[in-house]
Amino acid sequence: MNQLKGKIAIVTGASRSEGIGTAICLALAEAGADIFFTHYSPYDASDEGCGAEKQWPDLLKENLEATGVRADHMELDLADEDAPSKLLDAVEERIGMATILVNNATFERRMDFRTLDASTLDRHYQVNNRGTLMLTMEFARRLEKRYEKEIGGRIVTITSGGPDPENIAYIATKGFLNAMTPPLATGLAPLGITINCVNPGPTDSGWIDDELQKQLLPLFPAGRIGLPSDAAKLVRFLVSPDAEWITGQVIYSNGNFLGR
Repeated sequence: MNQLKGKIAIVTGASRSEGIGTAICLALAEAGADIFFTHYSPYDASDEGCGAEKQWPDLLKENLEATGVRADHMELDLADEDAPSKLLDAVEERIGMATILVNNATFERRMDFRTLDASTLDRHYQVNNRGTLMLTMEFARRLEKRYEKEIGGRIVTITSGGPDPENIAYIATKGFLNAMTPPLATGLAPLGITINCVNPGPTDSGWIDDELQKQLLPLFPAGRIGLPSDAAKLVRFLVSPDAEWITGQVIYSNGNFLGR
């Protein structure tokens, strides 16, 4: 379980105890990685952000350190054009050079074709697309400057999809992340850096109420709804040395969800 000992991992968007970001942080720490995570309270505390727990970043830091790894965090808005350099500078100053990046932070506001407006679409783009892509590229550029092939690097992006007509902007911008992965995988392969997407499907991370659970449950052949730990286990494998030959892929960890 110490496959990641000595590695430093960045996980964006770890704001809630039940969230996928938190599960990923814990899974990577259990494998020995030091963790630096981000959160953004104005969005996290909103209805769309599922209502972040105010003290959770500090509590998560304590929980991670209790496993024997180093941990730190910062508030970060990925829509800020300086966000990639702010984050990577902070990580290097506080705990060192990261070789693992997990793009989990996202923006989502449910709107259909009648209600979606340009400003909301732009906000989705700024966070989910521009922010995520520019962070990914800056991460890769910094690794290239210190490049030693035996070190390599790992990038995993949490994505989504589906035909939900009330979530057009979110699904469209997540599709962008799927599309960016194969060409980046080709460009980064000579540096020993892999990049993959994980689509966890509907995951019970605090937003599924009893009524929605009744609707979703029959669509899961295994008889249960996905948990944050399901996605986290796959991410932990993809950032490990055992996954060095897996890159450019969109991998579903959704129990063969039938509703897509």
